Amino acid sequence: MKRITVSAALIRDGDRLFATQRGYGEQKDGWEFPGGKVEPGETPEAAVVREIGEELGASIAVDGKAGTVDYDYPTFHITMHCFFCHVDGGTLTLREHEAARWLGKEELFTVAWLPPDRILLENLYGKETENGL
Repeated sequence: MKRITVSAALIRDGDRLFATQRGYGEQKDGWEFPGGKVEPGETPEAAVVREIGEELGASIAVDGKAGTVDYDYPTFHITMHCFFCHVDGGTLTLREHEAARWLGKEELFTVAWLPPDRILLENLYGKETENGL
């Protein structure tokens, strides 16, 4: 099975997290934390900073590790390194995603997360929500 290593940014603004909706590929329309593939010789931290610059046109600073999720899709295995971050320059501008939202803790489970992102959120914030999602 193909193995992919990615980094994802949990970009914070106060108590809100920035979520993006994929605009392409097999996972189109699913919600995720933005980021992308870790290139050979690149650290996961450097990858997330580079990817946010490429995908969203802003610079971010990494504040700390949020966790790592391993997940098996039908055709590949993903290892997703996740980091709490904040914008430290520029403005978040959608270049590859079809939509984005800032979500407060009470709204986190109101979008259709891709499985690895949902697992990360459940690990960080619990599985129970008022709407049963």
